[in-house]
Amino acid sequence: MSRTRREITVRSVRRTEPLFADLGDKTRLALVVKLSRGTRFSIAYLTKGSALSRQAITKHLRVLRDAGLVRAARRGRETLFQLQPNRVDDARRALNNISRQWDEALARLKSFVEE
Repeated sequence: MSRTRREITVRSVRRTEPLFADLGDKTRLALVVKLSRGTRFSIAYLTKGSALSRQAITKHLRVLRDAGLVRAARRGRETLFQLQPNRVDDARRALNNISRQWDEALARLKSFVEE
């Protein structure tokens, strides 16, 4: 594999590091799962079934918003939250690059061992 291709992969992973860090938290991951079920949800809906307060859930949503995973929009007195699937696609592409890199490395190892 060329050095340039490897650097591009590292660069793409670095761009998604905050995303993976944010999804590493079980509360934030649960929020992303809830948000993936529809278009827009209120804080009341997102808090339902959680032992956390609305304030705690709001803090987690801010982290997700800062990572570009969630968009918040005001509608009257409430704020509605919506998943931004393009950031999930960014993570998928980064993981696909890593997977492809491992597949190539394993193929080279297999070829070396079989020679």
